[in-house]
Amino acid sequence: MEVRESKEGRPSDSVARPVGASPITNDLPLGERQQMQNFYYEMLLIRRFEEKAGEMYTRAKMGGYVHLNIGEEATIVGAISVLRPDDYLFSNYRDHGHALVRGLDPKAVMAELYGKETGVCKGRGGSMHIFDGTKNFMGGYAIVAGQLPIAVGAALAIAYRHSDAVVLAMFGEGATNIGDFHEALNLAKIWHLPVVFFCVNNQYAMGSTVASDSAVTEIWRKACAYDMASEPVDGMDILAVRAVTERAIKHAREKHDPYFVEAITYRYRGHSMADPARYRTEEEVKQWRQRDPLITFRDRLLEAGLIDQATIDELQRKAERVVAEAIDFAESSPFPDPTTLYDDVYAEGGK
Repeated sequence: MEVRESKEGRPSDSVARPVGASPITNDLPLGERQQMQNFYYEMLLIRRFEEKAGEMYTRAKMGGYVHLNIGEEATIVGAISVLRPDDYLFSNYRDHGHALVRGLDPKAVMAELYGKETGVCKGRGGSMHIFDGTKNFMGGYAIVAGQLPIAVGAALAIAYRHSDAVVLAMFGEGATNIGDFHEALNLAKIWHLPVVFFCVNNQYAMGSTVASDSAVTEIWRKACAYDMASEPVDGMDILAVRAVTERAIKHAREKHDPYFVEAITYRYRGHSMADPARYRTEEEVKQWRQRDPLITFRDRLLEAGLIDQATIDELQRKAERVVAEAIDFAESSPFPDPTTLYDDVYAEGGK
């Protein structure tokens, strides 16, 4: 796939929308074979976690809003798999899967959705504000595009420290119509900051199609206004996502310059659990489900001889067990004591 480079080296302004699947061969070293199986497991874990979270939401176990990643798993696993531990990850309100792949405990993540004291943020953040500084997971953000200027600030801190870490900022295509998006890209390019802007284009900003709310429907082209290297990728193909993100991260890390990726994917559920998604047809959803990243990647692994049905069954049981344990943990955990309501609001002892 061609890449639109910044003015330092621009081979082409013409990039086709991504199609097809990246190849998988059966001659991989053992470590890479295991990595492929782990990619499948991580996508499977996200799917089972999200399905159960949706069920628990309908049973009034969770407050506020819950936004699910179902259908977008390849963008999450493919992109985050490239990061080093010292790199920084910013997400949006659709952040459960990002937290899991970044290494947060599924029990603590589920407990956070329940608003329990044992949650990763002690029940204070809920679904949209999962955060763990020990993993450099800088959180989900309820404000559309609100994380992007903060991500640029983190990249500025990296540059100030002369570190070779990178910031990966993930967001939906609706955020590209917000002022914060344009300010963030502009500053990142002016200051040559090591940040990768990763746009997850799931076709809908709430209930509006991309064509109805964006003058530019090829979202990756918006980065051209800031002379920023950019490219699209098939967001239903985990290995394509990984390859493009790897290229983007390498560019940001070595050239100290931002990069923009548009991953074209689809969400099978509504914008949130409160959205019945009546604005799209059953036929449209059916067509996208034929490219379900879990099914297509599983079948490609089977065809290449990198996994067998017994291993698939084992991984499915493992994911279901992990999610069941997370539910049990959240159910049995206490709610925060009301007397701690003002804890962590202000710094204490001059910190």
